Parts: sequence; C-alpha cells; structure tokens
Amino acid sequence: MLLDNQSAVIHGAGGAIGGAVARAFAREGARVFLAGRTQARLDAVAAEIRAAGGRAETAQLDALDAEAVERHADAVAEQAGGIDIALNAIGVAHVQGTPLAVLSLADYEYPIRTCTRTNFITAKAAARHMARKGSGVILTLSTPGARLPGPGYLGNCVASAAVEALSRHLAGELGAQGIRVVCIRPHAIPEALGLGSHTRDVFRPMAERAGLGIEQMLAGAAGGTLLKRLPTLDEVAGTAVFLASRQAGAITGTVANLSCGFLVD
Repeated sequence: MLLDNQSAVIHGAGGAIGGAVARAFAREGARVFLAGRTQARLDAVAAEIRAAGGRAETAQLDALDAEAVERHADAVAEQAGGIDIALNAIGVAHVQGTPLAVLSLADYEYPIRTCTRTNFITAKAAARHMARKGSGVILTLSTPGARLPGPGYLGNCVASAAVEALSRHLAGELGAQGIRVVCIRPHAIPEALGLGSHTRDVFRPMAERAGLGIEQMLAGAAGGTLLKRLPTLDEVAGTAVFLASRQAGAITGTVANLSCGFLVD
C-alpha cells in the first residue's frame, strides 16, 4: 500500500474533499487523524473508515485556532510517533458573482484572511513534527480562481492565489528539512454538492443571477473544459494519495492542476 504505516492529519475531514481523501489515505494504509468543527460529520467518516478495516481517530477543533491546532498536532505526534502527512481541506464560504463596484471590503477580505490564516496555522503545526523526522508532506487546496481573471471572483481569486504562493514559499523554506509541499487545484466537483459542501451556498447566487439551477451552471462549466467534464472526488483523493506517497518524492513547490483542462499550464 502506498501509505502503509503513515500518519495523516486532515483538517476539514468531515467535508466532501476532506472525507474523500481521508478514506483514500486509510485504504492505502495510513492511520488518519480527522479534525474539524462538526463532530457528527467526523464520526461518520471515521465509522466508514473503520468499517472498511482502516484506522481513524477524530478531534473536534477549529483550524483557525492556532493553540488548538498545535495541541492536536502534539497529541497526534505523541500517539503516532510523528506526523507524516498533513492536509488542510476546510471549506471557506465566500462571495462570488459580486462585481467590485458593490463588493464590500469585508466580503473581499474574509476568504483571503481565513484561507491564509488556517493554512499557515496547520502547516506550521505539522512541520515542527515532520522536521524532527526529516520527512513529511504538506498538502493544500486552491481553486482555478487563482488564475481566473474576470468579474465577481475577486476575494476567491486572491485567496486561492495566496494559498498557492504560500505553498511555494513553504516548499522553499521546508525542503532542506525533507518536507515536501504541494497544492492541489481542483475545479468545481458536482458530486460534492450532495454531500453538504459549502460550495452549494457559494454557487447559488451566481446561478440565480444567470437564471440557472446550480446543476445547470456546473454543466456549463464542464463544457468549458478540454475534457468536457469536471473532476470527481475519487480523482482528487487519488491525486492526494499519489502526492503524499514516496512515488511522488521528487514533487514539491508546485500545483497539481485538476481542472480537467479548464486551465492549461
């Protein structure tokens, strides 16, 4: 198995992407430590993992609370003998579809402040323990907004670009300690909407302005990709497994583009 005997901390593990990655990590042999704000959602993911023969622990905490994240990382490292993999997959609700002329400063700032704060906190907490072992992988998440010009995406665009910039800088700072940092950039994932993803609330105003249902809007987005479809949760989770594994040992400081060709590098 690709992640046999690895310990993985996943913040936002009760969400669509976090849960999918947690299940995939566990299938590949990792011991997963699920963190998030909603205990019931964490318990549901943990129950699935354990029913399939995997190992999962849960902790209710806010990934914006630096002290809580540090305490949790310390507890995981003591229990598991270190931290090998860390993923921040928390959902950050934000405003989309509002042009600059009517966008409030608060709505602009919120995703930037939240995304950069939480990724700094969780990366720092995990990196301390990875450095002691001389190895580790930190995974982050962004969106195509990082490179998407156009009206109505300002807060999301700057936030996603900031996460990608943070990931590159962390890779440069931590590489000499054996720690790799890779950002994963998926396009919208339709199946996540049925799993309680915050993206339904994010997409709804844009769809309503266009006179469309959310599913219709996403179908249009799929048509704008080279593959004429959008990514799946399994594809995102499978990419995370590969990037966290030794098979990807030479990959760091980059962005894995899972946009189905919406963006072309």
